Amino acid sequence: MAACALLPLVDPATWIVQSAFLLAVQSGVGAAARRVPLARPVTVAAQVLVTLVLLTLVFAREHALAGLIPGPDTFRFFAELLEQGGEDVNRYSIPAPLSDGIRLMLVGGVLVIGLLVDTLAVTFRSAAPAGLPLLALYSVAAGLSDNGIDWLWFLLAAAGYLMLLLAEGRDRLSQWGRVFAGPGRGPRDDRPGAVAPVRTGRRIGVLALGIALVAPLGLPAMNGGLLDPAGSGAGSGVGGGGTISAVNPLVSLRDSLNVDEDRQVMSVRSELADVSDLYLRIVSLDDFDGTTWKPSKRSITTVPDGTFPTPPGLGPDIGRTEVGTTISTADWYGQDWLPMPYPPSGVSIRGNWRYEPVGMTLVGDHGQNTRGVTYEVRSLHVQPTAEQLADAPAPPPALEREYTELPDSLPAVVSRTAREVTAGADSAYDRAVRLQEYFTLNGGFEYDTEVNVGSGSQAIARFLRDRQGFCVHFSFAMASMARSLGIPARVAVGFAPGTPQADGTVAVGLRDAHAWPELYFEGVGWTRFEPTPTRGSTPPYTVPDAADSTAPDPARPSQAAPDEPSTAPSESESCTAERRKLDGCGSESPQAALPTGGDGPKWYALLMWALAGLAVLVLPLSPMLWRQRTRAVRLGGHGRSEADTAPHVLAVWDELTDSAWDYGIAPDESLTPRAAAARIVRLGRLDESGARSVHRVADAVEQVLYAPRPRPAAGLTDDVRRVVSGLRATAGRWTRLRAVVAPRSVVRVVWAVSAWWSGVRGRLVAMRPAWRRPSRQQG
Repeated sequence: MAACALLPLVDPATWIVQSAFLLAVQSGVGAAARRVPLARPVTVAAQVLVTLVLLTLVFAREHALAGLIPGPDTFRFFAELLEQGGEDVNRYSIPAPLSDGIRLMLVGGVLVIGLLVDTLAVTFRSAAPAGLPLLALYSVAAGLSDNGIDWLWFLLAAAGYLMLLLAEGRDRLSQWGRVFAGPGRGPRDDRPGAVAPVRTGRRIGVLALGIALVAPLGLPAMNGGLLDPAGSGAGSGVGGGGTISAVNPLVSLRDSLNVDEDRQVMSVRSELADVSDLYLRIVSLDDFDGTTWKPSKRSITTVPDGTFPTPPGLGPDIGRTEVGTTISTADWYGQDWLPMPYPPSGVSIRGNWRYEPVGMTLVGDHGQNTRGVTYEVRSLHVQPTAEQLADAPAPPPALEREYTELPDSLPAVVSRTAREVTAGADSAYDRAVRLQEYFTLNGGFEYDTEVNVGSGSQAIARFLRDRQGFCVHFSFAMASMARSLGIPARVAVGFAPGTPQADGTVAVGLRDAHAWPELYFEGVGWTRFEPTPTRGSTPPYTVPDAADSTAPDPARPSQAAPDEPSTAPSESESCTAERRKLDGCGSESPQAALPTGGDGPKWYALLMWALAGLAVLVLPLSPMLWRQRTRAVRLGGHGRSEADTAPHVLAVWDELTDSAWDYGIAPDESLTPRAAAARIVRLGRLDESGARSVHRVADAVEQVLYAPRPRPAAGLTDDVRRVVSGLRATAGRWTRLRAVVAPRSVVRVVWAVSAWWSGVRGRLVAMRPAWRRPSRQQG
């Protein structure tokens, strides 16, 4: 009944029938187990097992053993479906289409809530706490939906909760009645009125329903996709309407830069002579709230046939060359936005794609993404000169107003530093070049993907102070500083130029993920700058005397040699969507404004709700998460001094022995490092390469333990990873699965807690004589 509150969120609502049937089977198993009777934990375990089998039968039959028994492939498929469901939730407006991912989230969520309620109210005979998961389910649904019959779903959820309370039993309800209403009536009190259980149920119901009404008010306003009741998300159908609010693509950028294996994302073949300038842009981030940059909510329409409109601000006297680029993406790379060179002048691609005219980007509609697609892009290779940029007139007032807006929370050091760096510059172009040189040449900044400068309004200030970061920090800082100087700026996210291959293609990998600032100059349009040192290529129009210099500057990143510019204007000089939006020709579809809201307690409330809703799923995965975190800490970065050698080597040895333990080779503390290494090689059936790696780590440990001044050993982290790969290759399927999901070495946590508790108990026992009071007995 409480799940009916989710009905307005998805269309069609056939999932509720399926959920009701599966919930009935789950409850029936619980009733049968209690009738046997089975112990309470066994009853719950039986219901969990049946629920898993039901979900496997409905969603992952092809990936299960005998079509019914879940295995590793089943859980991987569930993870893929949940990931797809999360993407769909962020993409679609209400009501969202019932995709497989969303259906699994709805049905699985209802079964999890149903299991919690059945366990609390029936198995453990405690109906009152069972209202908490029901309250969470209704509150989340009420906070997301926005229709006129919310009261009906509220009454259904309330009625179900009251039925639970009234069914629990007269004795317990009578006790609750005395708590809420004072002493009960005497046996001779024959005044008319409800009996104690009914009276108590009413009062408890009123309290619970009041909480349910107030709780949704604490939920923060959420926008974008299914979480936006205003109807954002990709428009449906073939019309030209609809809006889209993109998921911030910066979420996984740092993870992509820090991957151990640089997987190829796409293969690119371009007509551009010098591919060092071939940036593939995904989306632009133009909304800055003081904490991060994100895409604005934009109107979308159908993809234009033929040639795209001329890019905003690009005049006819700027040299340009139209080039063709063919891009093929990997089957595993699922991105909603289409990577393209900027500015595109035409795209040929199959599938459901929509066009966002302000940023000149394409976005997938109704589940469309970039997995395994091949497409062709015609784009303009714009080649302005430094003189043209320096002589650029002032931008339109509306554009300048929008793209120079800064929040009040931005630290004053950002604008102060920008003024100091650009002191004496004669034009906006000169100021932009000085900002770029401040980050790449003169400011002493270092590129480091491991740096964490934090978040919040002080993040840019900390980056300017510490002068270490990666492309996100450099692009955020330069764009913010440019805006403080009155230069319209935004941040672009995509891929830096990849690696040329022998067959003429360019391989673009995960580590090519990049962010860079784009600054607007009237007559040229949005122009790329590159403040991140050692990344990408420095634009030739930002290098002094670029036309007369043939020798590259070793202090700079690689520079792209421009093609021969063309003096022919673009075919289409019509009024663009950007000009229409910014008072240029009158707007037909004005930009939808982002909703504003305060920070603070509301986000804390959202975090609490999220933790409460996901606890059941996260707790079983906690051993795996703890193990991954421990491995990352042990094998992570460390100091380079002699004092740091011993801690690092011993941490690497602990990780090696624990990894072997996870694959069934229990540690033997009585053995020397050399003997323990030989035992791991023998029991793990490691090949020659793995055996050498084990012994190298053991030799380093012996040096640390016995040498007067141990020497640092390089490559130990790679040795451990090589050993783990060898152990995985020789282990069986069940052993590999257990090593990941339920690693044996997690028992160290239990040992640590036990040792801590023993210490606490010993201290308490030692303090006990001080607590004893003097005896008051008299002799």
